[in-house]
Amino acid sequence: MEEMRCDAIVVGAGPAGIAAAMTIAQGGLEVIVLERGSFAGAKNVMGGILYAQPTAEVLPGIDWSTAPVERHIIEQRYWLLTEDSHIGLSYRTQAFDAPNYNAFSVMRAEWDQWFAAQAEEMGVFIIPEMTVTDVVWKDGAVVGVKTSGGDELFADVVIIADGANSLLAQTAGMHKEWQPKEQALVTKELIRLGEDRVRERFNLQGQQGLAMEIFGQSTSYLLGYGFIYTNKDTISIGSGALLQDLIDVGVNVNDMLERFKQHPSVAALIEGGETIEYAAHLIPEGGWHSLPQLYIDGALLCGDAAMLVNPLNREGSNFAMLSGVFAGQTVLRAKERGDFHAATLSYYRELLDDSFIMKDLYKIRNVTDFAHSRPYLLTDVPEAISQALREYLRVDSVPKKDKQAKMIAGMRKAMPMRRTVRDMLAARKVMT
Repeated sequence: MEEMRCDAIVVGAGPAGIAAAMTIAQGGLEVIVLERGSFAGAKNVMGGILYAQPTAEVLPGIDWSTAPVERHIIEQRYWLLTEDSHIGLSYRTQAFDAPNYNAFSVMRAEWDQWFAAQAEEMGVFIIPEMTVTDVVWKDGAVVGVKTSGGDELFADVVIIADGANSLLAQTAGMHKEWQPKEQALVTKELIRLGEDRVRERFNLQGQQGLAMEIFGQSTSYLLGYGFIYTNKDTISIGSGALLQDLIDVGVNVNDMLERFKQHPSVAALIEGGETIEYAAHLIPEGGWHSLPQLYIDGALLCGDAAMLVNPLNREGSNFAMLSGVFAGQTVLRAKERGDFHAATLSYYRELLDDSFIMKDLYKIRNVTDFAHSRPYLLTDVPEAISQALREYLRVDSVPKKDKQAKMIAGMRKAMPMRRTVRDMLAARKVMT
């Protein structure tokens, strides 16, 4: 029986895998994408944020008016929640309004399917409902994959881009099983409000959009954050924290999200809405210190499967797409050389190191440990700030001098001078 062979096999039809396949196909090679879902994006049931510039690098000349995006983001809000209050910071700019797009809210199921269709137009062959169970080895190198149906497909190189829970990468020995401290568990809902309510409640016009990141009570004061993204007639709302912390304190993410939704500041935004979708998933957040082996003889690892996520800056889709492009460029270069050993495929790591991806991951490498060791930053400090602002803004018969003394006393209790100075010095060190 003649073996099935192509130049490259990509496992996973998410942003990383499709970007890799596009790059390879545009270089004139034959590439097959194997997707275990019934179609690209079938496993993604709701929205997230897509960034314009990285996407345009993959699809030069993209016409955003025809792409399946929801709203273009012109405003970013940050909230710090106590039990009954929120402290906020907002940035809104017309510089991100049409046509100078920076980011969009999207429905991943729709976007991934459309993105895959663009790849097919470039000659990429996508096979849905195909589960890959293992890689095929020959003389110590990956030379293909095995499917759940018992078939074997062969190629010069395999690109593994099957998401956060990449069993294939583990099977290939490219990374260990992620530990709970290296993952965040996120639960989210899609709530239908109607276009008019979305515009009115978030002060938007036309297809303008808004993104919110919310800390403190939104995660039961654990390290992580809640979020709200505006879509055309719905909002995506969710909350997540490190899996290890959830286990240690016994917090259920479903309950955490419900408490978040009941907060007075949040309840007013979603009042009258109808929950139409619900999902929970893991996000790899080990970062720089948990990066796996990104290449071996005959195989490359990209996207979430490679731990390429920046949780601090809410960046994942751009890391996925550009790592896919770099993987594709590495394959084209290896094909020219006729060599797919690790030494040649190490060019992939060189491209990543030269890009903002590795530079950003390195910069934030110790931020999680810094914040995790200072839980009072999400509890005592926000409450003290809230109490101080409440005292300042309350109009009564108390002399301002007395108010000021009370505010200072509360802040000093929550933020002792020596500890605060140490924290500031540590934060400076962490971010350099």
